[in-house]
Amino acid sequence: MTVLSHLEPITVPARRARAVTLSAGERLRITDVDGGQVGDVFAYNAHDLTEHHSASHTRTHTARLFPALGESFVTNRRRPILTYADDTSPGVHDMLIAACDPERYAAYGDPGHANCADNLRHLLTELGYGAPPFIPQPINVFMRIPVAADESLTWLEAATAPGDAITFRAEMDCLVVVSACPQDHNPINGARPTPLALTVLPPTSEENHR
Repeated sequence: MTVLSHLEPITVPARRARAVTLSAGERLRITDVDGGQVGDVFAYNAHDLTEHHSASHTRTHTARLFPALGESFVTNRRRPILTYADDTSPGVHDMLIAACDPERYAAYGDPGHANCADNLRHLLTELGYGAPPFIPQPINVFMRIPVAADESLTWLEAATAPGDAITFRAEMDCLVVVSACPQDHNPINGARPTPLALTVLPPTSEENHR
């Protein structure tokens, strides 16, 4: 497995995952190639994988279900790891729903189905880090799970059009894993899972002069 570096776009095949390494200040653009596809994003400190993005710490940090543009995602040590830098999609994302896993599909009666949890485990093992001891709550880009007034959740198809993208800026050196979610037992990915594309962009001129 080759980890993506500067300006070399890579496709995340449907139902699979790919990894990128980012230096602080670099940006990662995640593009929904065909539209209607959810991506599970996992972010780790590149030098210490015991530090990772934490949805619960981020909600505490921002007092939101999902950060607003310009706000940061923080780690389990309450340090910024990614900033929500730009968005050409409808801007609907999720940090409530767990990564799909073997148990989820076993409950559907579909054991052996591809899933985001195993995608993360297999990729980190392939990269030489070993399987993670647990699966962090992902940043679910393009995922549309509205919360109703009675606090119930609804699973809706992602509203993205082909070419819509979200961009994150790295606030520390980090390893980011993106899984093109394989879910096809509910409508979040529309008719079928499709690919995502990853592009690592250099720091902006503003970042270079900080």
